[in-house]
Amino acid sequence: MALNIDRGNADPFYRYKMPRLVAKVEGKGNGIKTVIVNMTEVAKALSRPPTYPTKYFGCELGAQTQFDSRNDRYIVNGSHTDEKLQMLLDGFIKKFVLCLECSNPETNLVVHTKRGTIHQRCTACGYDCLVDMGHKLTTFILKNPPDQDPAAVTAILNKGKRSKKEKGKKEDEKEKDHTSSESTPTSGQDKMAVLRESGNMMTLLPSNTGGGDGGGDDDDDDWGDDCTEEAVNKRIGELTDAARGLAFTDDLEKSADERLNVVYEMIKIKRDEDELTKMAVIKSLFSEAERLEVKDKVPLVLVDLLLNDKALVQLLKYKNVFLKFCAQNTKAQKTMLGGLQILLAVEYPELMCKTSHFLKALYDLDILEESVILEWARKPSKKYVSKEQSAKIQKEAHAFINWLEQAEEETDEEDVEIIYSNTQKCQDITVEPVKPQTSSASVVNGNKKPASTSADIDDNDDIDIDDI
Repeated sequence: MALNIDRGNADPFYRYKMPRLVAKVEGKGNGIKTVIVNMTEVAKALSRPPTYPTKYFGCELGAQTQFDSRNDRYIVNGSHTDEKLQMLLDGFIKKFVLCLECSNPETNLVVHTKRGTIHQRCTACGYDCLVDMGHKLTTFILKNPPDQDPAAVTAILNKGKRSKKEKGKKEDEKEKDHTSSESTPTSGQDKMAVLRESGNMMTLLPSNTGGGDGGGDDDDDDWGDDCTEEAVNKRIGELTDAARGLAFTDDLEKSADERLNVVYEMIKIKRDEDELTKMAVIKSLFSEAERLEVKDKVPLVLVDLLLNDKALVQLLKYKNVFLKFCAQNTKAQKTMLGGLQILLAVEYPELMCKTSHFLKALYDLDILEESVILEWARKPSKKYVSKEQSAKIQKEAHAFINWLEQAEEETDEEDVEIIYSNTQKCQDITVEPVKPQTSSASVVNGNKKPASTSADIDDNDDIDIDDI
């Protein structure tokens, strides 16, 4: 049965699979050992040498390990169950396989033997970091890099079993090969060394700059990419939004103000190009602000760049931009109110008398919620402007705040809840007779007679002929 490489990921469509570990216990007493039958298949799914997880088991269990790549046997001393080893394998995957940034198993280990460091580089997102160098397995990895042949690993591990006679023979053979190779230079580098020692001059072939023979080799002269800052920025600009998000940049290492300034420049360019009314542009700006983790502060930039003394008209024009950043985001709405305070108190003080109009427009456009406005109006704040200016703005907005509070009270009174219960006992119902209404008297044969009521008609079914 195949398992997810990242067993913490329960996605049914997760495409990175590995076979379940199969362990077989052999021997008795002090010679008991556990053979991992399918370690080669598991290691292949993880893109790691099979010796690494086997050695990891030995480090975690405090047991000796044995490798025999020719016979495909990877052994851990002691008796261990499949489940126990599978749990240990999850720890190995977490520390030495999964990317710390995107949790993708498409990673490679880069070993710097001289420096004594091991880097894990993700081919999916480009993240590069050091592995946990405090683990005992790192010592084994430094001595046995991933690109080393498994057969060579076995030979190195079994090196102590060779006899001194065999070592001496191999050393003699190496010396003979070395002397023969020195006598006849084969590579271009060796030939150049011989020429330098002899004192002869070395001439370089002229490069083919024009046409003629060999013109097809001109393409090989400029095979590298231009790594200047201008060229890199040009290539990043040509990427799509999705690819730009995956590109490895150091934007997140900058301060919050620097990241906000990046979004400021982007919005300014789109405003000058009159593209801030297009939903595709708005979505791309929002994605970039979200990537840079400054989306809650962007309303300050929007107020600064998009609103002036004609703010009421401009709010209607750029409604979708403000809605994208402020809708269902309390922090962004509070920032929007801070930007409005700066607009009214610092940039255009003559518009302060229209504070209620601005708040009403923002409320009607669903940019600001009622609860946020009422919370803002409770106490002056000195976060964006001085406390005196904040109090003055709130005083100008008093009419709108009162209207909001009264509307809230009316809705509370109108919301009367009627509860119907099947178990509640009804009170006794009393029936009272209906009193007959007095009507004007009618004249019959010159005599006044009170008009008959419906009750009289019901009591006397017979009609007196003399009354007609």
